Amino acid sequence: WRRARMPTKPALPRFPLFALTLLISCLAITGCGNLSAANVRAASNITGGGNARRGPALMRNYGCVTCHTVYELPGARGLIGPPLDGVSQRLYLAGELPNTPENLMQWIQHPHAVEPHTVMPEMNVTEQDSRDIAAYLYTLRESQ
Repeated sequence: WRRARMPTKPALPRFPLFALTLLISCLAITGCGNLSAANVRAASNITGGGNARRGPALMRNYGCVTCHTVYELPGARGLIGPPLDGVSQRLYLAGELPNTPENLMQWIQHPHAVEPHTVMPEMNVTEQDSRDIAAYLYTLRESQ
C-alpha cells in the first residue's frame, strides 16, 4: 500500500522586480482607475490574491479616507496623508520602501515598523484586508 500524499499549497509566484515594475506600469497606463475585470485580475495577481473590489469599503472601514485623498473614491478628501491615486507609478512608498506589493501591504498593516515617527496610525489591518486594499490601490491611475 502506498500512502497518499497530501496536496501542498502552491507557493505564490515570485516576480523579478523588473517584471513587477512592468506589470504595475501597465496597470497604470491602461487606465486602471476603473475596476474592470482585467484590472481586478491583474491587481489580484500582483498582490497574491487581493480583491480590489473590496478595497473601497475597507478603506472607509479602516478610516483611510479620513487622512488620504482618493479622487475616484467619493468622500476620500483627507489632507493629512498623501493622495493615494497613482500609487502604482511611485518608485517608493513612505519615502523608504521600494514599491512592491509586499512592502505596500507591510506599510498598510504596520506603518510604525517601517517609519516609527509616521503619523499614520496602526489600525490593526488584517493581512487579507491589506492585500485587498493594496490590490485596489494598484488599480488607481494618477489624478488628472
